[in-house]
Amino acid sequence: MAAVPEYFGSLVFDDRVMKANLSAEVYQSLRKTIDEGAKLNIGVANAVAAAMKDWAAAHGATHFTHWFQPLTGVTAEKHDSFISPSPDGGVIMEFSGKELIQGEPDASSFPSGGLRATFEARGYTAWDPTSYAFIKDKTLCVPTAFCGYNGEALDKKTPLLRSMEALNKQALRVLRLFGNTEAKRVVPAVGPEQEYFLVDAGMWAKRRDLRFTGRTLFGARPPKGQEMDDHYFGTIKPRVAAYMADLNDELWKLGILAKTQHNEVAPAQHELAPIYTTVNIATDHNQLTMEIMQKVAARHGLVCLLHEKPFVGVNGSGKHNNWSISTDTGINLLSPGDTPYENAQFLLFLCAVIKAVDDYQDLLRISVATAGNDHRLGANEAPPAVVSVFLGDELAAILGCIEHDAPYTSIDTGKVRLGVDVLPKFRRDTTDRNRTSPFAFTGNKFEFRMVGSSDSIACANIMLNTAVAESLRVYADRLEGAEDFQAALQAMIRKTIQDHKRIIFNGNGYDDAWTAEAVEQRGLSNYRTTPDCVPHLLDKKNVALLTSHKVFTKAELLSRYEVTLENYCKTIIIEADTMADMARTEILPAVQAFVLDTAKAAAAKKELVPGCPCEYETELVKKLSALTDQISRKAGELEEAVLALSSAGDIGAEAEMIRDVVLPRMSGLRLPCDQAETLTARKYWPFPTYGDLLFGVR
Repeated sequence: MAAVPEYFGSLVFDDRVMKANLSAEVYQSLRKTIDEGAKLNIGVANAVAAAMKDWAAAHGATHFTHWFQPLTGVTAEKHDSFISPSPDGGVIMEFSGKELIQGEPDASSFPSGGLRATFEARGYTAWDPTSYAFIKDKTLCVPTAFCGYNGEALDKKTPLLRSMEALNKQALRVLRLFGNTEAKRVVPAVGPEQEYFLVDAGMWAKRRDLRFTGRTLFGARPPKGQEMDDHYFGTIKPRVAAYMADLNDELWKLGILAKTQHNEVAPAQHELAPIYTTVNIATDHNQLTMEIMQKVAARHGLVCLLHEKPFVGVNGSGKHNNWSISTDTGINLLSPGDTPYENAQFLLFLCAVIKAVDDYQDLLRISVATAGNDHRLGANEAPPAVVSVFLGDELAAILGCIEHDAPYTSIDTGKVRLGVDVLPKFRRDTTDRNRTSPFAFTGNKFEFRMVGSSDSIACANIMLNTAVAESLRVYADRLEGAEDFQAALQAMIRKTIQDHKRIIFNGNGYDDAWTAEAVEQRGLSNYRTTPDCVPHLLDKKNVALLTSHKVFTKAELLSRYEVTLENYCKTIIIEADTMADMARTEILPAVQAFVLDTAKAAAAKKELVPGCPCEYETELVKKLSALTDQISRKAGELEEAVLALSSAGDIGAEAEMIRDVVLPRMSGLRLPCDQAETLTARKYWPFPTYGDLLFGVR
């Protein structure tokens, strides 16, 4: 087996490959496009396309595709071969600059929220040269943006690139005020930690709820779950370890910086974390990671579950979005340095983030709104739906001193002494970790913990980039015209702290008292569900933010509103239909069969033992008979609720009906089914149980 450095990025048309396969002139022109956004002429595009084709063909590729990220939440690709007919009846391998730069998929077949009608099918994919092309399944994949005939963004990449440019523009304005003339770009970087479950493929195949919805719609809690906390960071089981090793190899070939792997809290739950990279590339890599996780799992007889809450009663899965901003000269603008109190530039960027999170807490909540994530947010393994910022004791103390114009005495964090001489002493961080906080400062970055495990990280970073860009715009506008820069800077930092300190909370986010305080005393929002928060996307202040920075047009925002609620509705309708179907065609027949056999056993017992009361059998038959009647009735009520959705006037009303009627009726159906499971003999139950799924992989 080759050493990792020898094959890392071997399937990526990265800078190393470009240097080796392009002329110096073409390479420099392409780098100027990548680094500075310079226009790419067709001659350079033709040279790059030819080099890509030759390199890809040498690696066995026969096709190419424009790889893009429509509003489905997954990636899309249409494959074309490199072959072209030659005069002698054979074929030649060709790939032109025009084919590299632009493709044309059917825009009306993807979610558009009204931007494209069925008869308006034309759409375009446009090469994103800032994200390297790669080979997957013998196909050259060219990362692209996706837009409609009139230029409307129909994907997640286009607004993300726009938000990065908005942040870059405003951050550079602020840096120039501090005398930084060297930096040419400011770029957000992200390291998304990915949580997931692994279950046996044979068991998965026997559960229609897992196959159709990605989560279990029924399931009684097993005697043992995660109560002992023995799975977290525990020894990785051989079958899982083999999967992780295979997964790492596949990711490393694609240049994805998979770094950390471990068991998570829940049985069968695990985590993979990469090294930070530019947010655009990190988004592409995370989409690839999710796809490859599922493909590799199949090789090992496993299924990778990315749903936010595949099992009730145990932890769900998130995707922690670790976000920071740096200059192209290598300066992390969220690094406090040794003396953060004296680091005015750091304090200003810190305040920009605090202001952004407070002003646009609703947009951050909207950015992670899905039917799956609604099950997770606010549970004991996830942040609450209330958005707040954790800073830690030292930064909170610094901001407090600035607010009150008081002298600051540094908190001596000292060294942690473990009480055993042979063990090393190590310096304690200035900030603790707060896993209950939705938005926590962790040394030189912020960890946005609300993103769902199946989500694209693009949405969260679009909102975060743009909100911070707006804070920096306000600061730059004020400071550029200030007579006394230092005095204006100090006053503005103090005012930001005074105006936005309500969003800072360093305590236990799981505490019900905090939720009450946040809403009733601090005036923070608490949007528990997708229908609660998504309408606020169209609030005047949010539309003004996103359109003024040219991240979305008003029409594109309306489309996102429609698509998000439509996805929510479709997801839950599929779940509701699956529940009713499983209850009627699997659970009820299984319980009835057990009841009938139990009744026959009681009759046979009475024949053998005349006068035997058969209390056990009688009570069991009574309980299960009552439950089957309840299951049938609840299934009918659920089916009626789904049918009633057709009367909803619009997508907003339909989403509210689902929240208020369909979901409660789904819970109502689940309860008697799970009770019946605990009373029915195992050999009768029609599909694997929670115990089977959670502890079935060794």
